[in-house]
Amino acid sequence: MTKPIQGFALALLAALALLPPGTAGEPDRDERAVAAVIDDWHAAAAAADEERYFGHLTDDAVFLGTDATERWRKDRFRAYAHPYFAKRKAWSFRSVRRAVTFSADGTVAWFDEDLATPSLGPCRGSGVLVLAGGVWKIAQYNLSVTVPNSVFDQVKRVIAGAPAVDH
Repeated sequence: MTKPIQGFALALLAALALLPPGTAGEPDRDERAVAAVIDDWHAAAAAADEERYFGHLTDDAVFLGTDATERWRKDRFRAYAHPYFAKRKAWSFRSVRRAVTFSADGTVAWFDEDLATPSLGPCRGSGVLVLAGGVWKIAQYNLSVTVPNSVFDQVKRVIAGAPAVDH
C-alpha cells in the first residue's frame, strides 16, 4: 500500500470510529439486542418452550394473528396456545429479512420482518418492543399472510365481511 493510500485508509478508519454505532454499516448494539429478542422468541416457539416464549411479551402485549378474529391479549393468547406448547408442537417462524426503527429516546422499537414458515408459507410479521428496566419486551406482534396482488380479488371475495373480534 502506498503512503498516500495508507494515510487515507487510516484517516477513513479513524473517521468511521467516530461515527455513532450503526452508521458504519454494522447494526448498532440496540438493533442487535432487539433482533436477539425477536429471534429467541421465534426459537422458543419452535422449541415449544412456553415460559421462554411468553416471557418475551409485556404483560399487556397483543398478538394479532392471520385470522380477522385473532386479536389476542397475552393471557388469552397463552391460554389458546398452551395446548400446542404442551404437546411440544408450537409453530416455526424464521426471519429472512428484518428492519428495525427506534423512537428518538431509544425506548421503543418497531420492526417488520419477512418470515419463512413451514405451515403458512411466506408471511410478514411486524411489531413493537419497549425497553423497560434495560430489557426489551414485545408489546405487540402482527402476523400476516402476504397475498400477491395478482390474486387479491379472489382472496377479497373469500374474506369479505369477516369482522374482527377482540379476544
